[in-house]
Amino acid sequence: MVIGGKSYTADLIIIGDEIFPNWWRREGHSLCLEDLGPVLAARPEVLVIGTGAYGAMDVPYETERFLEERGIEVIWKPTAEAVEIFNRLTGRKKAAAAFHLTC
Repeated sequence: MVIGGKSYTADLIIIGDEIFPNWWRREGHSLCLEDLGPVLAARPEVLVIGTGAYGAMDVPYETERFLEERGIEVIWKPTAEAVEIFNRLTGRKKAAAAFHLTC
């Protein structure tokens, strides 16, 4: 993934203009709430989750429900599709993204 001319090959979180590179999840291919500390602190309107090239990362119901109960819309798709959605939302909504760049 290229952002502002810089290439990223490891998972990352984007919140506004801030990039959190080398994002690591507690359970690898399952998204847990503790994996989303910066997102929860930023309180975006929407979180776009890229689940990997082949959609290997799971978003458990409990994680999605917790975010939605706090007013955060959750969109999760394979990463290429998630990037397109995030790019369309940027500037229109307070959006954050969490991208799994492999698998």
